[in-house]
Amino acid sequence: MTDDERYMRRALDLAALGMGYTSPNPVVGAVIVHSGSIIGEGYHHRSGQPHAEVMAVNSVQERELLPESTIYVTLEPCSHHGKTPPCADLILHERIPRVVVAIPDPFPRVAGRGLERLRQAGVEVIVGVLAEEARQINAPFLTAQSKHRPLVTLKWAQSLDGFIDRVRQDSSQSPTLFSTPQHQREVHRERMHHDAILVGYKTALLDDPQLTNRFWYGSSPIRLILDPRLTLPRTLRLFNDGLAPTWILYLKEAGTPAPCEGKGVRFLPFAGERIEPEPLLHRLYEEGIASILIEGGAATLSAFLRADLYDRLLVEVAPMSLGAGIAAPAIPSKED
Repeated sequence: MTDDERYMRRALDLAALGMGYTSPNPVVGAVIVHSGSIIGEGYHHRSGQPHAEVMAVNSVQERELLPESTIYVTLEPCSHHGKTPPCADLILHERIPRVVVAIPDPFPRVAGRGLERLRQAGVEVIVGVLAEEARQINAPFLTAQSKHRPLVTLKWAQSLDGFIDRVRQDSSQSPTLFSTPQHQREVHRERMHHDAILVGYKTALLDDPQLTNRFWYGSSPIRLILDPRLTLPRTLRLFNDGLAPTWILYLKEAGTPAPCEGKGVRFLPFAGERIEPEPLLHRLYEEGIASILIEGGAATLSAFLRADLYDRLLVEVAPMSLGAGIAAPAIPSKED
């Protein structure tokens, strides 16, 4: 591992601390090195707060060392005025002579302009150090910028013989549990890392789920519930617990939603006869949602699989068989 890779690895570790908090902004880490020693570091904490470069520069105690230092940044320094001033200007103001960047920023108001601004000012700029790792950690931001939709993760657990649950008639029958406590924690970590979590009508009705992050640190995602005909009972916890925002996705033809006393409940109407995956994702993108975790049920998961509108699959196969039940979604082959 080269020195540049070692310091960029540290910057990526710092960037990861912002996961679950910065959306719709990317996660970014920065490290400042002088003569082989780290003299400053920082990361972007939340949207609207100082960028990683600012945090790193402000952490340096001996500012006179900056004109002899290198700054490592996981994403191209911005060159425009947004909620904060341009980081490229900060680097130039502090006369940092060398900048190492993992990946360019695809955001149209940046998109190479930050790198070019630095180069034109005589700064040595190196791009591409640990680029793949940087792309992975910022997959939601990069997906939103390139595809104009949220990153989509499909998640389910199934039995060895390919069932995700027994057939149940009502909510008095508990769902089949597949996940171990460790896997439950991993699932809740995924919830924290996504902006929103989506389930279909039947899952909401039969499971009465909370859809919150309870077994990992950090916040809970926005809860998205498909209720096309506005028939879900208002007694569900999703309407009343106030633990996280709840968005009810429904069809306009269903009429006007009945008043809801629950805190943080919002109704989003859709035109047409069905709520299809593509317009759904487009609407969520417009609402600022950069990543979505879809946890069920089978019909909802299958709709996104058929439409080829997903980026990641998280499938747990439990060491048990049901013999019969609700079939797990079929993953289309490359030839389908």
